[in-house]
Amino acid sequence: MFTITPASPADIPEIARTLGEAFTGDTTIGHLVSPSSPTRDLSRLFSAMLHAGGLSRGRVDIARRDADGRLLGAAMWQPPGVGASLAAELRELPRFLRALGPQRLLAAARLQHDLDHHRPSEPHWYLAQIGAAEEARGTGVGSALLQHRLSTIDAADEAAYLESSNPRNRRLYERFGFTRVMTRDEHIDADATRMWRNPRSRASASH
Repeated sequence: MFTITPASPADIPEIARTLGEAFTGDTTIGHLVSPSSPTRDLSRLFSAMLHAGGLSRGRVDIARRDADGRLLGAAMWQPPGVGASLAAELRELPRFLRALGPQRLLAAARLQHDLDHHRPSEPHWYLAQIGAAEEARGTGVGSALLQHRLSTIDAADEAAYLESSNPRNRRLYERFGFTRVMTRDEHIDADATRMWRNPRSRASASH
């Protein structure tokens, strides 16, 4: 059994380690870190992202095991109309450099620019990252984290959007009402598949 709560600044180290573990081997961001220490560098990257506004400007949900309080998973969301803070990112530049180094930091900036370019113009919640600890995979932690935030999104009748580089995860997102968003210049097997979820009122009207 586990409980989902909002994250606090004290949770950042655990969240960063959990997401670093979850995204090791990811085809979209895995190339941004050193192949000799991917989990360590990804953890550093997520720590920098959380310090640069992922927590203060976004919504971060965490799942902790009831028995011992161990963090089992986390989801980072951006609310509608809330983007990255350049000032905050500049303040955290040493953290980003420590995680990636200069060359990979430039590659990360290009990747983020490309992803932002394809984001829908309609207001939406953006699922930036979601991941579960290795020991918790297949136990329903990811589904519970999704359901927790989507219930709030549905109550406000708002849309949601994400990118997925994992086919298994895409099937999970589809069960929660996300559908693929395709453009003529995007291959269906692209690493970062874009997925959209209509507001509840629009989804209900289509059935």
